Amino acid sequence: MSESDSGREPLEWRLRAIVGEENVLEGEPMSEHTTFEVGGPADLYVIPEDFDEVRDVLRACDEAGVERFVLGRGSDLLVSDEGYRGVIVAVADGLVGVSVDGTEMTCQAGVDLREASEMACELGLSGLEFACGIPGSVGGACFMNAGAYGGCVADVLKCVRVVMPDGSLDTIDAADLDLGYRRSRVASDGLVVLSATFDLDKGDPEKIRATMDDLMRQREDKQPLDLPSAGSTFKRPEGHFAGKLIMDAGLQGYQVGGAAVSTKHAGFVVNVGGATAADVHAVIEHVQDEVERQFGVRLEPEVRFLG
Repeated sequence: MSESDSGREPLEWRLRAIVGEENVLEGEPMSEHTTFEVGGPADLYVIPEDFDEVRDVLRACDEAGVERFVLGRGSDLLVSDEGYRGVIVAVADGLVGVSVDGTEMTCQAGVDLREASEMACELGLSGLEFACGIPGSVGGACFMNAGAYGGCVADVLKCVRVVMPDGSLDTIDAADLDLGYRRSRVASDGLVVLSATFDLDKGDPEKIRATMDDLMRQREDKQPLDLPSAGSTFKRPEGHFAGKLIMDAGLQGYQVGGAAVSTKHAGFVVNVGGATAADVHAVIEHVQDEVERQFGVRLEPEVRFLG
């Protein structure tokens, strides 16, 4: 037994004591928890159901010296074929509460961002229309300041409840989160989002719905929503559009194994069937190399790599 394995056994017992036997899974395939639908098994997959459990699980992993990763809905994640040698803390499976106070909507970190947008619409609350087609969790959206079609989390976020790096719980105003294009203090400082409060506006549900329907039509027309992917694969390089650079480089349709550059939108790498994480990674690297060779621009992945 390796040193890491010997540290993991007592940790597993401790995690089961924190979240319950049924909420600790061994060898859970990550292909079932990512929108790419690829990825090998995680050593331990833990489902906390409240804020204290999240804090206690993180503390237990840190004290045991075992790597841990906080997982939302896996919509921007590529997990290696070998899986993850550590603990996946799956907040999207447990933290799914929503409360509304006037025009403020507070969503726990695991709430699907699309569902939050739908709920806001039904309540006649405007501001989350941009999120109607973003397949991520509220926590993940705060982590990367998710956005689309001219709107982003920073526009409507009031504050977040987080676990700080020292294990304490704190509430941080949006103004103190350094929110920018695909960046936030949540990511840079290693904060773990427990919930987010959005400051929305009163609106006409029919007009809100019409806006959301229009945005969804635009997505369906332009994006390969019928195939597994992690959304936009690359960040927008300054002064350029990633999809156009990839198209101009002649890479649309480029394929390795079951992974390919989408023929519908060059900014997406998709799983056309039976892709491995190695296939996806090979396509991403080839695209980066070719675009840099032809145009002198090194594309930065928006996708996060794990394992």
